[in-house]
Amino acid sequence: MNHSRVYNFSPGPSMLPLSALERAGSEITNYRGSGMSVMEMSHRSKVFLDIFQETQGKLRRLMNIPEDYHILFLQTGASGQFSMIPLNLIGKTGKADYAVTGNFSSLAYQEAKKYGEINLAADTGDRNHCYIPRQAGLKLDRDASYFYYCANNTIYGTEWDYIPETGDVPLVCDMSSNILSQPVDVSKFGIIYAGAQKNMAPAGLTVVIIKDGLAGRHLPCTPLMMEYQTMIEKDSMYNTPPCWCIYMLGLTLDWVEENGGVAGMEKLKRQRSSLLYDTLERSRLFHLHAGKEARSGMNVTFRTGDEALDAKFVKEAAEAGLVNLKGHRKVGGMRASIYNAMPLEGVEKLCDFIRAFERTN
Repeated sequence: MNHSRVYNFSPGPSMLPLSALERAGSEITNYRGSGMSVMEMSHRSKVFLDIFQETQGKLRRLMNIPEDYHILFLQTGASGQFSMIPLNLIGKTGKADYAVTGNFSSLAYQEAKKYGEINLAADTGDRNHCYIPRQAGLKLDRDASYFYYCANNTIYGTEWDYIPETGDVPLVCDMSSNILSQPVDVSKFGIIYAGAQKNMAPAGLTVVIIKDGLAGRHLPCTPLMMEYQTMIEKDSMYNTPPCWCIYMLGLTLDWVEENGGVAGMEKLKRQRSSLLYDTLERSRLFHLHAGKEARSGMNVTFRTGDEALDAKFVKEAAEAGLVNLKGHRKVGGMRASIYNAMPLEGVEKLCDFIRAFERTN
């Protein structure tokens, strides 16, 4: 670890692999003899089109994305998909199913209500989103145009441990905070999307993986830039795509590949999260927010129960080079986001700090 860098436990934008940053740094003024930076290139140039196609190919290979799925590189932010999904998909029946298990699925649900009849298939707000609903508890509407859920809830530290069964109703999943952290059977989904700034690249890029045949039924009021069909036809280049972020995604995917692919990421995720959860479970000072069967492998939420002590923990951790551990105001306490690029060493240091803090407090 570069001694001047901190361990950044931010929920996003988050740590990127050091090798990707260093490579970007070495190419920042002159990308492979082109005499310019990727930030300065035309998105239509041969040099950039090569980056674009290589990055799409790497993602398809690493996630084992079937040929009948399109990969889109968009600028909407994950939050833009809250509108884009109903605008493009709800027209089929005018109805959709939403599972609300945290902040972002709640925002998506509120947005979707503008465009059709939304059935609340599940809502874990009754226990401050500390659990994930089981399949038997999902209230499904057979007439839904799609079923929407968020795979990992960054604020509450919960993660779905199964893929919901919805029959013929297409699954739409927000994987912003756990994409590339474990193998996923893409063929079970209609749409997978992710904001890049947690496990993939800097903020500014949203990746959408969409099954062929789902686009083209958008509502008449859909803005041009929010039509999946337009973006598929123009290969994400109706306007200038987020070129730098796409390039950075390519560098991050190289790092994923060099470290055992998505299966390698899952192994690291298990090592990091089990180390941290074990340490917190043994503690008499700290309490975990998420129920045991619902715990996220990406975001670990914990607290002492004393706000002043929590604030002291966050401050002293930052002084020790463990930064951005303050929890979200909806949960309080602390949150350690341990995405793919977080080295195991960072979690070991955090566990040492937790034990030391408990001894002195």
